[in-house]
Amino acid sequence: MDSVRQLADKAISLKPVERLQLVDTILQSLDEPDAKIERLWIKEADARYEAYKRGELNTTDWDDINEKYEGIH
Repeated sequence: MDSVRQLADKAISLKPVERLQLVDTILQSLDEPDAKIERLWIKEADARYEAYKRGELNTTDWDDINEKYEGIH
């Protein structure tokens, strides 16, 4: 198998659109769902929502955030 450097050299020789397709393919391969992680995120989201409903979380109004960062790109 080619080394990472050899693969990078080959990738650099591709046309720009082909390089973008390669990057997209690699990134998608890293974005595989993990059922255990999904369950943990759901549990965390539920816990945060319940804490919010009990008034235990400090929150910031969206309009305040939007106003603070308006015009920043």
